[in-house]
Amino acid sequence: MPRVKEYAVAASGRWTDEEEGRRRLPAGEVHAWEPGTNQTVCGLSLSRSQLIRFPHVTWSDTIPESGGAADRVRRLCPRCASVAGRRGGDARPKWHRTDPRP
Repeated sequence: MPRVKEYAVAASGRWTDEEEGRRRLPAGEVHAWEPGTNQTVCGLSLSRSQLIRFPHVTWSDTIPESGGAADRVRRLCPRCASVAGRRGGDARPKWHRTDPRP
């Protein structure tokens, strides 16, 4: 079984959670990002788009249903969500054909 990639987060804004010890969290529009690269999964340049990196926050934490770091997330990038997964690691595997035509 292939290893599932863990994506970090890049966002258009940030806020500080005082309850969790002044932890920086993403706000606004959120994109999936692979640490070590200079662009998001959907192809936006981090510096030109003025996105803030959050290497300590995983993509699955920003999904509103997770309740993690999604308090002030306004929008998930649909292109990033199609690559990184709309739900977390518990999501169904990607669709594949089990009985292909001859």
